[in-house]
Amino acid sequence: MKKERFFEWSWLVIKYSFVAGILAILLRGFLLIPIPVQGSSMEDTMAQGDMVLVERLSSIKRFDVVVFNLPDGSTYVKRVIGLPGESVSYQNDQLYIDGKKVAEPFLEDSLNKDKEAIPYTYDFDFEELMDVQKLGKDSYFVIGDNRRFSKDSRSFGAISEDEILGTAHFVYYPLRHMKFI
Repeated sequence: MKKERFFEWSWLVIKYSFVAGILAILLRGFLLIPIPVQGSSMEDTMAQGDMVLVERLSSIKRFDVVVFNLPDGSTYVKRVIGLPGESVSYQNDQLYIDGKKVAEPFLEDSLNKDKEAIPYTYDFDFEELMDVQKLGKDSYFVIGDNRRFSKDSRSFGAISEDEILGTAHFVYYPLRHMKFI
């Protein structure tokens, strides 16, 4: 009787371990992707070496933090500022979307700590920057939170939806940086 019970228990453990392994592979490969943050362009939100979980299913909204690959193979983590069909400009550290002021609450701490006399985000408008008036269909304008030290859409242009790997929602490593984004 004990031997039968042992085999039943062993079979259950093997079966549930297999199912758990398959679910982990599916989640890791198709839904939640761990990505390391490289560079300082997203400070104070994220730091060099932070590991973030990226998910692929959400639709992209303004101010989401996205991870994307450029055609040269480089991977970036930036914040979505402009959505398809919109015009983006900055004047005196103020974001304008289609000519209307838009607040950026995620920058408040950085702006309050900033002691520089120069603008945090340099002035620009789409026509002078990208030679277009509005973003195209499936195009996004992204900028790093550390505006003065960010290689972003101001230098490489808008990114397409196809280049976006997903939206970053959570910093999970190192533990002292753990937080929702």
